[in-house]
Amino acid sequence: MQDGPKRVTTNGGSERPNVARLFDYYLGGAHNFAVDRALAEETIKHFPVAEMARAIRSFSRRVVRLCVEEMGIRQFLDLGSGIPTAGNVHEVAQALDASCNVVYVDHDPVTVAHARTMLRDNLSAAIVQADVCDVGAVLRDPETRRLIDFTKPTAVLMVGILPYVHDEPAGVVARYRAALCEGSVLALTHLTKDVEPDLVEGLLSLSDDLGSTLVPRTKQDVEEFVCGLKLLEPGLVLAAHWRSDGELPGTSAAADASTYGAVGVI
Repeated sequence: MQDGPKRVTTNGGSERPNVARLFDYYLGGAHNFAVDRALAEETIKHFPVAEMARAIRSFSRRVVRLCVEEMGIRQFLDLGSGIPTAGNVHEVAQALDASCNVVYVDHDPVTVAHARTMLRDNLSAAIVQADVCDVGAVLRDPETRRLIDFTKPTAVLMVGILPYVHDEPAGVVARYRAALCEGSVLALTHLTKDVEPDLVEGLLSLSDDLGSTLVPRTKQDVEEFVCGLKLLEPGLVLAAHWRSDGELPGTSAAADASTYGAVGVI
């Protein structure tokens, strides 16, 4: 693998690169600053992080469409959402049925500020500022309680967030599962070194530079999170391959092989 991207030195505050804004840029969004774009372009020279972000977002879109069109789900809790940029959950869901409610959750105040600005005119979508590991705080938040009735089927999306959960991720997943009624859905993705270890090592280095530590996990590890759920076909597979019919093929086979994905029914 090539040498990693150079660090970008900044003056702090809004001049510091932000992980959520980087992903916004990778996904074609407009909620990013020059310092984010500079670092993003530098990283793209060294490994296909933009393709990795797009593969995960494509998985999320497919899951949301399935929930609305085939399962009748109208409530979504998107954990560790980042900025709800291009192809976000509420746009996909509400385009199919305007009655869909969406709650995003993120702990980063910069991300939450961006999201609240974006969502200010949408009464059926909101963002909660909380640590996703504090399940009680997420579920008790007034915005969550306003938009989601957990006695009705709900889709909980843990797309891209579990590698940031360092301690007892299976316990965190289990606590969200316990809040869901029959017919609800849990969808997740997880970074892995099983197939492309060198590529993922590069991503880990980038994340460390930004002050965020990622933990990739094996397929066996991820299987523990979905044990006991009825997994929809094709089960736990690479996220880029989960019901990918009709999707354009990824531009990077290595990027497509960096993340597992699964959707389970309670």
